[in-house]
Amino acid sequence: MDRPYDIIVWGASGFTGRLVVDYMSKHQTTSNLRWAVAGRNTNKLEEVLSGREVPILQAESHDAESLEALVRQGRVILTTVGPYARYGSELVAACVRHGTHYCDLTGEVHWMREMISKHQQEAKDSGARIVHTCGFDSIPSDIGVFYLQKQMQALHGVAAKHIKYRTISFSGGASGGTIDSMMAMMEKAKEDPSISKIIADPYALNDGKKGLDEPDRMSPYFDEDFDSWVGPFIMAAINTRVVRRTNELLGGIYGTDFRYDEGTLSGKGAGGFFGATGVGIGTGALAGLASFSPTRSILKRVLPKPGEGPSKEARDKGFFEIELLGIHPNDTSKNIKVRVKGDKDPGYGSTSKMLSESALALAQDDLPVEGGFWTPASAMGEALLKRLPEGAGVTFEVVEN
Repeated sequence: MDRPYDIIVWGASGFTGRLVVDYMSKHQTTSNLRWAVAGRNTNKLEEVLSGREVPILQAESHDAESLEALVRQGRVILTTVGPYARYGSELVAACVRHGTHYCDLTGEVHWMREMISKHQQEAKDSGARIVHTCGFDSIPSDIGVFYLQKQMQALHGVAAKHIKYRTISFSGGASGGTIDSMMAMMEKAKEDPSISKIIADPYALNDGKKGLDEPDRMSPYFDEDFDSWVGPFIMAAINTRVVRRTNELLGGIYGTDFRYDEGTLSGKGAGGFFGATGVGIGTGALAGLASFSPTRSILKRVLPKPGEGPSKEARDKGFFEIELLGIHPNDTSKNIKVRVKGDKDPGYGSTSKMLSESALALAQDDLPVEGGFWTPASAMGEALLKRLPEGAGVTFEVVEN
């Protein structure tokens, strides 16, 4: 693929886009990376670059001709422009047509399902690798499961039959872009009831056979394996679908009866129970309020807006820590527990680095897949296990065997 640029950062003037530009600028000093920034407003892009000598390209999200010209100039398009159902469909279609690789930060399950259904065959034919969910949604989940299954195979020669993902602790502000995407998804679901069915389907992103997993659990429950009460995890409705699609794309290597769930640990005793209950009520209330137009308008006024984010100090102080327990199919004494940690706030600091390393893997690494719609682990599992600890501050380790 002989093109002027390895990576084009689309949406570089947004909050996350600016962090990606900073990351790419640092990476440029240690490699021969050829990259450019692109967006609608070239004046804003010049401000973002602040004197850095990086080419600027101009295009419009709903201008097919400008997008065609844009994607033909890069090997990889990295996009931070969401909600993707509102601003991303034409860009994906252009990348698919011209064999341009693509990665994003979407958590919009219904939109991913639509893109896969519309463009999978054409992406295979053109050679375009399209990879959604390359941030906190859903790399810690997807690559964490991939890593744990590698350890289980290496140590015991089998796949874990069930993996439990539990958030231990994290610090970081809510992403305005993520909130905007959630609101947009709720608006669409009210207009089109079929979207609610897609969102609720545990296997919404799978193309074929479904497995044993049921809809995400919202009520609190006690998990003896972690000796803690568990409440829902707000990102589970995205992450679990991605992990299940990975298993399908990798030929079912996790097993046809593989199960996967996510939750938030809240501790033991009455405090843990009420903590898990509070998480469930809060998650349900947020979804409920976002479902109705009057309350959705209020939420939009009080919650972070697109382009808003925490200060550099808050991003640097942020972190996340997650544990995944892999349950051996026959002998629980051979269970494996893995810890995934990030050194910045999950919504921005870590997400911008994970997205950047995903784009770099698509541009520079010898990946085992051809064109099509992939998940991070199915397309770049081995590459990201090397890249993320080295460059993005995201680590994976076995803590119990």
